[in-house]
Amino acid sequence: WEVPRLDGWYNNLGCPRRGAVGSHLLRLVPAHYWDGVYQPVQEPLLPNPRNLSLVLTEGPSGLPSTRNTTVLSLFFGYHVAFELFDSRPPGCPPEFMNIPIPKGDLVFDPTDAGKVLLPFQRGPWDKESGQSPSNPRTPVNLVTAWIDGSSIYGTSTSWSDSLRSFSGGLLASGSELNMPKQGGGRNLMWSAADPSTGDHGPHGLYKLGNAWANENTFTAAEGIIWFRYHNYVASKLQQEHPEWSDEKLFQNARKTVVATFQNIALYEWLPAYLGDKKLPPYSGYQKFVDPGISPEFQAAAIRFGITLAPPGVYMRNRTCHFRDIVNIDGSSSPAVRLCNSFWKRQNPNIKVSQDVDDLLMGMASQIAEKEDNIVVEDLRDYMYGPLRFTRTDLVAMTIQRGRDFGLGSYTETLTLKLSFLQLLRNIAELYNRDISKLELFPGGLLEFLDGPGPVFSAIILDQFERIRNGDRFWFENKQNGLFTDEEIQAIHNMTYHDVLVAVTSAEEADFQKSVFIWRDGDPCPQPAQLTASMLHPCTNATKLNYFDGSKAGFGVIIIILLLLPVVSLIVAWLVAHLRKRRYRKFQRKNKAEQLQPGLDVRLSTDRQCRALLLKLAKEYDLVLFFDDEIKRKAFVKRLHEVVRDTEQEIRVKEMREKELLKDALTKERRAPIVETFIRHAFSKVLEIEKCDAGDTSGKYHEKAREVLQCELTASEFADALGLKPDSLFVESMFTLADRDGNGYLSFQEFLDVMVIFMKGSPEEKSKLLFSMHDIGGTGYLSKEEFARMLRSFIEISNGVLSKIQVEDGIKAMMGAAGFDDKERISWEDFHYLLRDHETELQFAQLNVKGWRMEKHGRKRLSRDQRVSFICPANRSTRLQFIIPDNNRQQLLPNTIPKRDPYIKNPVQQKIQHFKRFIENYRRHIVCFIIVYGISAGVALERCYHYGLQAESTGFPETSLVGVIVSRGAAASISFLFPFLLLAVCRNLITLCRETFLNRYIPFDAAIDFHRCMAMAAVILSVVHSLGHVVNVYIFSISDLSILACLFPKVFTNNGSELPMKWSWWFFQTVPGTTGVLLLLVFSFMYVFASHYFRRISFRGFWITHYLYVVVYILTVIHGSFALLQEPRFHIYLIPPALLFLLDKLISLSRKKVEIPVIRAGLLPSGVTHLEFKRPQGFMYRSGQWVRIACLKLGTDEYHPFTLTSAPHEDTLSLHIRAVGPWTSRLRELYSEESLLELGANPKLYLDGPFGEGHQEWIDFEVSVLVGGGIGVTPFTSILKDLVFKSSIRSKIQCKKVYFIWVTRTQRQFEWVSDIIRELEEIDTQELVSVHTYITQVAEKFDLRTTMLYVCERHFQKVWNRSLFTGLRSVTHFGRPPFVSFLSSLQEVHPEVAKIGVFSCGPPGLTKNVEKACQQMNKRDQAHFIHHYENF
Repeated sequence: WEVPRLDGWYNNLGCPRRGAVGSHLLRLVPAHYWDGVYQPVQEPLLPNPRNLSLVLTEGPSGLPSTRNTTVLSLFFGYHVAFELFDSRPPGCPPEFMNIPIPKGDLVFDPTDAGKVLLPFQRGPWDKESGQSPSNPRTPVNLVTAWIDGSSIYGTSTSWSDSLRSFSGGLLASGSELNMPKQGGGRNLMWSAADPSTGDHGPHGLYKLGNAWANENTFTAAEGIIWFRYHNYVASKLQQEHPEWSDEKLFQNARKTVVATFQNIALYEWLPAYLGDKKLPPYSGYQKFVDPGISPEFQAAAIRFGITLAPPGVYMRNRTCHFRDIVNIDGSSSPAVRLCNSFWKRQNPNIKVSQDVDDLLMGMASQIAEKEDNIVVEDLRDYMYGPLRFTRTDLVAMTIQRGRDFGLGSYTETLTLKLSFLQLLRNIAELYNRDISKLELFPGGLLEFLDGPGPVFSAIILDQFERIRNGDRFWFENKQNGLFTDEEIQAIHNMTYHDVLVAVTSAEEADFQKSVFIWRDGDPCPQPAQLTASMLHPCTNATKLNYFDGSKAGFGVIIIILLLLPVVSLIVAWLVAHLRKRRYRKFQRKNKAEQLQPGLDVRLSTDRQCRALLLKLAKEYDLVLFFDDEIKRKAFVKRLHEVVRDTEQEIRVKEMREKELLKDALTKERRAPIVETFIRHAFSKVLEIEKCDAGDTSGKYHEKAREVLQCELTASEFADALGLKPDSLFVESMFTLADRDGNGYLSFQEFLDVMVIFMKGSPEEKSKLLFSMHDIGGTGYLSKEEFARMLRSFIEISNGVLSKIQVEDGIKAMMGAAGFDDKERISWEDFHYLLRDHETELQFAQLNVKGWRMEKHGRKRLSRDQRVSFICPANRSTRLQFIIPDNNRQQLLPNTIPKRDPYIKNPVQQKIQHFKRFIENYRRHIVCFIIVYGISAGVALERCYHYGLQAESTGFPETSLVGVIVSRGAAASISFLFPFLLLAVCRNLITLCRETFLNRYIPFDAAIDFHRCMAMAAVILSVVHSLGHVVNVYIFSISDLSILACLFPKVFTNNGSELPMKWSWWFFQTVPGTTGVLLLLVFSFMYVFASHYFRRISFRGFWITHYLYVVVYILTVIHGSFALLQEPRFHIYLIPPALLFLLDKLISLSRKKVEIPVIRAGLLPSGVTHLEFKRPQGFMYRSGQWVRIACLKLGTDEYHPFTLTSAPHEDTLSLHIRAVGPWTSRLRELYSEESLLELGANPKLYLDGPFGEGHQEWIDFEVSVLVGGGIGVTPFTSILKDLVFKSSIRSKIQCKKVYFIWVTRTQRQFEWVSDIIRELEEIDTQELVSVHTYITQVAEKFDLRTTMLYVCERHFQKVWNRSLFTGLRSVTHFGRPPFVSFLSSLQEVHPEVAKIGVFSCGPPGLTKNVEKACQQMNKRDQAHFIHHYENF
């Protein structure tokens, strides 16, 4: 014989799915939805379910069944219902039809809040339905529609196997042989919470084939009966057939049990339930009959049985003794209260198997409630609900379920026949007096006639007849070969009485023959009909917030996550501190501190003797306060000991503390006085507002007097001018200004000098300069005095010039002025010397430290006019370059373009500026739009999907904001993270620079794009995390039924309701754990990648950035768990990752080759020159850079440096300045002492070359190179390459190069001067124009350096080289005015459309160049394309 499948498939061979698990409910009448598709009809079209429940079913309990139907019949009917259908588990996605409770409801709203909702979630349905009115929503059945024992054995093989013992064909027993196991099957058995105690979880629930068996104590007893009966039959079969296997015994026992259950259900229980109504005789299997459960049967007709439920159930023994029941509070009652028996885990009344027997005997002897429309309060008001609201209304839920299923109205099914007209009127009022809207379940309850009325009876009979006739494995079907005629007849003779007697301790006489009906003379007399007042009261509804107890921990973890960047900052700060400390220790020289001679100590004699005044020569006074006199004495004693060793003298004097403080001359005390002194001097000269100079009027008259009476010392005067106190210039000027000769400058004396310097004519200024050194006032200067004056001017260069250079400069000036033959020089001679520098002297002023003259001067030239290399001749537009006489032919007077008048209104200017901006940065803008456009596009696509298209997932109903934010951000991150790799593929970028792609992609901005994308990615990561914080909170307060819909691969809805705690989401899931780790890694990577920490600890930056491998691994794992959607990250990652891997392989193929260093030299200014062998096949362009690692300093620490050698040279060279720990250790490694110890130059690892914007200098007809500090390194290679190419007459596009060298002093990088000097000798075609800017000296329009500028120009005029650098190139003072310089290029090269500007140096320099280019590009002239690199 064929063994039926447990899931019901292939019962009907023509339609295998018919009646199987998940099959459709079979409608008897068309669906009735509000929209005709799936939206249920609710208020206000239909009455409130709770109101309808109260009007329809409220009434007194304690009325017995008119047909003496027993309680055992009621709960056997429950078991039959569990056998046939299950549509109660919530459907997916979660949809809610919560029932509003009328305000003031005595049970559910006793506080009169008016905001109470009874939770109700719509049931499961076929996802292919509900698409159109022709295909409305169709509910599905989660168990088989057949009576095939699915409530005994489960609905799947795995479920059945979990129940079996696999020994003797038995089902597994628990603590007792005739009791099933407990606490198992968490994902199979429904395990809702106990509403009276709050207990939840699978512990204490019986493991049966019916998922809902533990719903109450009485249905659990029914399940235990059939568990026992299976084992009873299997044991008998084993005795009869000991040779049978476990499987054969199990299947034969199952066949017999199912057949017995079929017989009892249809031929014993059903007639008792319906009264006289019976099924027609069985006529054989009918394969065209569909047994599908109808929603009318499931949600209405079979529900009539709830009217039979009593408020309690008796328990008795074999002697008809009805035992007392122990309540949850320890009290006793005559019966088990129905409302307190739901989902009991620890039932004090059902502890052993005998208690189950007593309960069954009690149910068989107790008459159920009357078959009418009244439902007891245990089900109407105290039915179990979810933990969030532990009680509910079963009648209201049944009405709502009918609306969920789209049941038609009662009148659509049959005409109502009712004698209770008053009740009908009350019901009609709820339906707005339109009885045609009366729903099926309320209408069916109203037609009761000592049992289900005609409509319900017809529906029930139709359902069971279809189930019987359409079942191929029905026990009466002789064609299936399951049973012989004798066996069929034996099954027909079996009753439920026989089953109970066989599996309980009762004898035959202990149960009546017809256990579903009680009659007089049955074994035990009928006990009193129970009422609610006779029993223990139902526990009231309680509310539970799933997040209770989690708020503090959740808040703490969020704070900790927010503090991850702070933690990484602290770690980075510690690393930076240690690096600084080691670096200082490396640089520190152990020199003993020297105390100044003549140390005066003043001690206070009052106020606890705590004060001490320390006077040091040439220093401000220091006042110390001690805690007590003892500590002060200890300090003085220690001071004596220290000073004694240096043979210094200490003079101690005592005075009162007030006098001591008055005697103290501190820097803080004198500084504001001196500042106000100087401000008011300038305010009088320049007519500045008092508010800008500092108010000295009013109640501050004492302060004003103190300021005006203040007299400056020579050191304070020197400090105000930003010069050294022993400067000859300061000494001369101070002597000139100090008319009374008292050694101090009064306010008036200082003012007199300032007036001349600020407002005087060139003659007055030159006379003042002359008088500064005409000490005797004779009107003449001797040669020695004149040389001393020139020496004081040159001395202002702060050591820029050596003594020899100073003497050469003085000699050149004397020769240029024709003073060699004169013994003394008059003021007229001196002024004649300055005849070519009227402009400089006209606008020269005396800049005071901290005081900008340009802000207040009325006749100051703009910075554009005060350019060292441009002379505004006669206010015309014609410009001249100051160059050596022998190069005067460089002037281009005939190529001056005619510039269009730049007169536009502000709107036109803004439009023009915007056009030029778009033109200048079009490549950057296009790339930016593409990258961020795609990023935004994928984010919006995910947001649109989850916001509007993902209704089937349930996320829009649950956590719309959190999911949209997290998934949208994740989509952008998935795109940005992989493409971050492309921006650092140095080898591929270098290769692409040589292709046509360089015209469309700004490869120079690769690192900037990398930073921008990284910043966007980290911001999106934070947004993504915040979205998930919201999600975790939502998920932590959502029912398990909702989570099972959202995450079907993770959760199974078993009715336990309680969601996982927030900690589970954060730390016990793969996405949560990897997400927290990613945030930790990100915090360290981004903090160490910041400019500050990268500069301090480049190795820390490099090590933390190697965590990118961890980031990508964690990201792949993070998304592969597919909690919300299928992983997509790999789609974006694979192409960039392959390119990045290729780039790395290129670097690995060459970076481990040891390169010998041919020559190493330690140059001044901390520069290390390395010349090493050029690897075979090493091709590069001037301006490119390499990465090197020194084998002695670690083979894995690479640092980038620009090549200073030219491509035509046989060796490679680098100039590395020691400005950090690694470069300082490198310099020390190549020192003579270290090389003697090592015996040879340490070898290097080389990686490169890599391209950058500087290599494109050759693509412009005119190029401007701007190097600051060590940033000149790429340009030395470029200049040498240019001159070499021109010498061999190579065809190149570049015709002219302007090199601007910005340095603090010319001696800071003397090796650059040597290279430029070589270039000047080779550069016969004058391709390179060099301009040197010495920033340590102030601008030439500062009077302090006006004469220095004059000296430089005279020296260059005579010797054709700079006094400072020894080069033919022009030397300037101060910082270069880039706007003026670029503007002059537009005049000199009017035919050039694009000029390349290349800068390298500190960020301040490159930013100024960038600003100048942007300002010039606003004009409709030559376009300046800027490429820069920062070191």
